[in-house]
Amino acid sequence: MKKILLLTSVVALLLAASCKKIDQLLTFYIEDTQNIKVAASSPLGLNMLSPVAVPTQSSQKFANNNTSADLVKDVSLNKLTLAIADPNTENFDFLNSIEIYISTNSSDQILLASLSDIPKGVQTITLKATGAKLDSYIKASSYTLTTKASVAKLISKDITIRSDSRFKVTADPL
Repeated sequence: MKKILLLTSVVALLLAASCKKIDQLLTFYIEDTQNIKVAASSPLGLNMLSPVAVPTQSSQKFANNNTSADLVKDVSLNKLTLAIADPNTENFDFLNSIEIYISTNSSDQILLASLSDIPKGVQTITLKATGAKLDSYIKASSYTLTTKASVAKLISKDITIRSDSRFKVTADPL
């Protein structure tokens, strides 16, 4: 009986210690909004759209959350939503599928999120994140988003798509 009480006490102590360590980690989100332009002259099929450079301002965002780049443990894409910004009468019927890649000057280009079989008649879509580890991309001073779009029908005028991304950051506090 004494052994069971001792074992229970030890397990409780270990659980309490591990919970304290977990509580010391910070979790916060970094949100970015960018515009992607699909030109009216885009041919049918797979197209590479103009890359978009994104300044991260990560040092300031880390400082606002009581941490720094060297204390960041994990960064992942939490959500990426695309919405038709202009013309507001357009929808995503012109697309079959879309892939968005992320890169920096010092990191390779990797798939960030994608969506195939885009629903018809919608003006907003949420892409599926790959779950890739994005620490080096968000810690950089800027990153580049490159979009591959499979165009399903000819576009009569340029379309501007707003990209809203949310990155989940886990870090140690200062």
